[in-house]
Amino acid sequence: MLKFIGQRLLAGAVILLGITTVAFLLLYLGGGDIPRKILGEGATDESVAAKAAELGLDRPLYEQFSTWLSHAVTGDLGRSWFSGQEVTDGIQSRLAVTLSLVFGAVIVIAIVSVVLGVLAATRRGWIDRVVQVISLIGFAIPGFLIALALVLIFAIRLGLFQPTGYVPFLTSPLGWVATVTLPIIALSLGGIASVTQQIRGAVIDALRNDYVRTLRSRGLSERRIIMKHVLRNAAGPALAVLAVYFVGLLGGAVIVEQVFAIPGLGQVAVQATTQGDIPMVMGLVVATGIIVIFFNLLVDLLQGWLNPKVRLS
Repeated sequence: MLKFIGQRLLAGAVILLGITTVAFLLLYLGGGDIPRKILGEGATDESVAAKAAELGLDRPLYEQFSTWLSHAVTGDLGRSWFSGQEVTDGIQSRLAVTLSLVFGAVIVIAIVSVVLGVLAATRRGWIDRVVQVISLIGFAIPGFLIALALVLIFAIRLGLFQPTGYVPFLTSPLGWVATVTLPIIALSLGGIASVTQQIRGAVIDALRNDYVRTLRSRGLSERRIIMKHVLRNAAGPALAVLAVYFVGLLGGAVIVEQVFAIPGLGQVAVQATTQGDIPMVMGLVVATGIIVIFFNLLVDLLQGWLNPKVRLS
């Protein structure tokens, strides 16, 4: 097991290095005249050149990246070029907010998808058709439209939730629930549609296997067969889809946070990208990359626990 985890972490480190390299190149090519953005349009050429030298932008690209990388591996992601704030501090103050939305959405997707997928697979009549239609609608409608509709209906017209803002859980658990419920629903619907279809197909395939007929002949109830045996075999494909969709959840959180005015990583990402704040953007790339790598490692461990064949491979 330790060897498996070590291999996955090593592969993740290589992937993270590739991601940061590509991100740095793209930021360098599309950054524009960053020193002039910092100083203002009225700055003289001399002051712009001095600022570029201060930031190290006058050096070759490989030197800039190697300097950033040598500091990043020690945990020093630098300072924001515009606010002067430590990048690590700026990310840490917003990370918990975004993760509460993303992992809340993952939990909702997992629970709702299992229920709907099993119902669609075992009730092949009108229930299956209704679930299929709901999944299609949830997959087709863009997340930002869902977010806007939720705000208009449940926050503004019905007044059941707060339309904007965020309350930390430690400050008020009920206030936290009131501020994250609608964003989590907006993030979840697309994932529910995808994972439900995977679970439905996997459960249908599993129910056709010989071991299910054997279990039925032994007198086991249909509920026990599905919950204890079928779902265990059907969980692998669903987990794989959820791992892929997790990256989409991080990207979707950027839009959802803007709609609900939630102070998460989304606001920082939009502002830093617009300004060309390379240290802050690179810090966000590193943070999200690490989160995705560890989430995929968790999914691999779950698949190994559910399926002995994965452990052997």
